[in-house]
Amino acid sequence: MAEPKTATLTIDGQSFDLPIHSPTAGPDVVDIGKLYGQAGVFTHDPGFTSTSACESSITFIDGDKGELLHRGYPIDQLAAQSHYLEVCFLLLYGYLPSAKELEHFETTITHHTMLHEQMANFFRGFRRDAHPMAVMVGVVGAMSAFYHDSTDITDERQREIASHRLIAKMPTIAAWAYKYTIGQPFVYPRNDLSYAANFLRMCFAVPAEEYVVDPILEKAMDRIFTLHADHEQNASTSTVRLASSSGANPFACIAAGIACLWGPAHGGANQACLEMLKEIGTVDRIPEFIARAKDKNDSYRLMGFGHRVYKNFDPRATVMKESADEVLELLGVEDNPLLQVAMELEKQALADPYFAEKKLFPNVDFYSGIILEAMGFPTSMFTPIFALSRTVGWISQWKEQLADPALKIGRPRQLYTGETTRDYVDIKNR
Repeated sequence: MAEPKTATLTIDGQSFDLPIHSPTAGPDVVDIGKLYGQAGVFTHDPGFTSTSACESSITFIDGDKGELLHRGYPIDQLAAQSHYLEVCFLLLYGYLPSAKELEHFETTITHHTMLHEQMANFFRGFRRDAHPMAVMVGVVGAMSAFYHDSTDITDERQREIASHRLIAKMPTIAAWAYKYTIGQPFVYPRNDLSYAANFLRMCFAVPAEEYVVDPILEKAMDRIFTLHADHEQNASTSTVRLASSSGANPFACIAAGIACLWGPAHGGANQACLEMLKEIGTVDRIPEFIARAKDKNDSYRLMGFGHRVYKNFDPRATVMKESADEVLELLGVEDNPLLQVAMELEKQALADPYFAEKKLFPNVDFYSGIILEAMGFPTSMFTPIFALSRTVGWISQWKEQLADPALKIGRPRQLYTGETTRDYVDIKNR
């Protein structure tokens, strides 16, 4: 057996040995859990960019290789050969289901898609111009007031019920949030439709006529869900884990994740991409904006190109581009100037050596924004769709953390830079 690896830290001439853990994939991790007790110092890592906060066996990302694995399976294989609910099962339980297991899981999810009827009244308490994400944060948080039988996190069966309910009901919540903001009646889910088809129907059907979901759009929607299902320890996932560490109920934890995802630096990337396309406006202005993006003296950058984690290429983007091409071929771009700009921008950027050298390729947000725009979704619905896609990832991480015997409440430290002790001065003497 190999000797355990350690790192030695020397402070003021005194040395401290820190254990090093080796993961199944990724860089080694220096364990500083006992550093404060032994040496009386903290580490400082703004943004936690060099800090591991948990052990996880769900998702692995290698940004340099452009690799994303769910339980060991590459995302491109899952997106091409699987579908969203099978990926949900994989993330939740750690293995690909048998045909019988998958059928049972799909039936369970499908038969939990309806919301408690009183929740329809809850939606009507919001202003009509409320952002759909604001509605989702409120409604998901309020689920704990409607589903008391699945809030005890110490009960494994209740955790299971809550997991299924959240995955099943999130498309209904997102669709109803959209319907409410545009003043149309709520459309109830149907048990004979797939997860993706149900969502599209609940968003776009009206009582006055029948709505049939196009298989190409259904497939594209399912892929968007699949490609956003989980992405390791990002800001919203870390928020869910931190909220969960206090013992909060599952609905509160997922509502916290939705609130974090709402931030434009996290879940709003595809919306920012569409807003960039609107700013460009017309195809003839594309060279002007490409030149600005290449000018190091200009702070302007093209949204939807490159990625903070993926330093080579985004493995999700290849699959998403295929869906974008299929959707645009079906729906056309002739009457949509925004999509014309998007397709030409992609073409010119991919042909420009500057973008190739810097590996600034179109990412998943660029293509998902194009698809959702073509389908008829307003940009205000992009992040809610992201949230419903990511729900299974948040729940999988939540379940994993609760099962961890080493779980303790999250309590980051700080580098204090404020005033030291001073005496209170009476108001008349100030």
